[in-house]
Amino acid sequence: MSFKHCLPVLVLLAFTACKTNTTTTNPATGDTAAIDGHPAWIMQGNIYEVNTRQYTAEGTFKAFAQHLDRLKDMGVQTLWFMPINPISKTDRKGTLGSYYAVSDYTAVNPEYGTMDDWKALVKQAHDKGFKVIIDWVPNHTGADHYWLRKHPDFYVKDSSGKPVSQFDWTDTRKLNFNNAELRDTMISQMKFWVTETGIDGFRCDYAVGPNLAFWKDCVAQLKGMKNLFMLAETDSAWLHHASFDATYGWPEFNMMKKIAAGQRKASAFDSVLRFTDSTLPANALRLLFTSNHDENSWNKADFQTMPGESHTPFAVLTQTMKRSIPLIYSGQEEPVLRAIPFFEKDTIRWSKFERAPLYKQLLHLRNTNPALAANAAFSKLQTNNDDHIYAFYRRSGEHTVLVILNLSNSPQTATLNAQDLSVLGDAKAYTSLNGDATVLSQTFNLKPWGWTVLSK
Repeated sequence: MSFKHCLPVLVLLAFTACKTNTTTTNPATGDTAAIDGHPAWIMQGNIYEVNTRQYTAEGTFKAFAQHLDRLKDMGVQTLWFMPINPISKTDRKGTLGSYYAVSDYTAVNPEYGTMDDWKALVKQAHDKGFKVIIDWVPNHTGADHYWLRKHPDFYVKDSSGKPVSQFDWTDTRKLNFNNAELRDTMISQMKFWVTETGIDGFRCDYAVGPNLAFWKDCVAQLKGMKNLFMLAETDSAWLHHASFDATYGWPEFNMMKKIAAGQRKASAFDSVLRFTDSTLPANALRLLFTSNHDENSWNKADFQTMPGESHTPFAVLTQTMKRSIPLIYSGQEEPVLRAIPFFEKDTIRWSKFERAPLYKQLLHLRNTNPALAANAAFSKLQTNNDDHIYAFYRRSGEHTVLVILNLSNSPQTATLNAQDLSVLGDAKAYTSLNGDATVLSQTFNLKPWGWTVLSK
């Protein structure tokens, strides 16, 4: 939903109970395998957000399919499609309307193609090794959804009996999750996309709208059908209590913006990690990003929030941080240096793919090195220059990834202490991505917004 109009809710709850850290017999490959209560396939995975409307001149499923091989080569694993449902015309915003004003939950937007086109795209994606999740809008419908006529009791009403619009979402009407029939119908219609089109999960918009009882029942039923990945658009801890796999890293993103602007020191990121660790279950995953559709359209991410070279170290951070499921938004690999409109057509113009080599390196390293799994061990490293340098390593068994980031606009030197260097082991065992350093040593010289990633 529009981040401009709805800031995420922070719920300062610490759930001491969490899922048992168990692994099935074949966690590396099986689609039914689970790790720490999550689909095994997401733990070293990543998400690429697809804006179908703006992705191609045609704005269709068939036209997007032409990009699958390119995205596969870049290392993309999971495709998240922004809402693919028809858009309401009543109270429509702009020419084309908001993706999040759904008029029919079990149909596809005819601008994108047909249901058969969608099923064909899912099959093509699966055949190439992708997972596919869709955006689901459970909190509200569009202003002319047929439920308003057939099931008016599905909606929250004001004192005059008129269906309510929340915030300034005047093109939508809020659903009433105290209604048992509405809850059952919503779950049934989510199941439709799993059984009929074979998707692998949902990104649930404004997930704090429906209540905890609904989500517990809903997620349990959905995960009983298939090893689905469930992403909640919120940073609130209670959604993990309803068995959502991941929530949004809004605190992490907001701190990255402040560091990029020179408003906070690099070491301030530690406070975000402490907050996350103290409020979320131990096995909770975070979606980390430098942009998404809301941040791009409403808040000028990442072309102003992390402009130019400053984008790079924060992109590295999202790909290598603990708990992380990293996100790339449509056009970031180009990069698109403008806000992509929400209600109008404004096709992404593909030509240079300037960031694609960086993303390819990071995505392939994450896919191949278990030390970058979301649940791999994390250790913060102290340097002589923590005001500007953020350094840490990840470890799983014999695998280690060392990350050193210069989160400033001037050259910096980072010196590790001898004890940490000894823990990292044999320097000859490490290989380097194409950052500032090529070997493991005690001292690293980094250019402005420079970075080093060494792995073994």
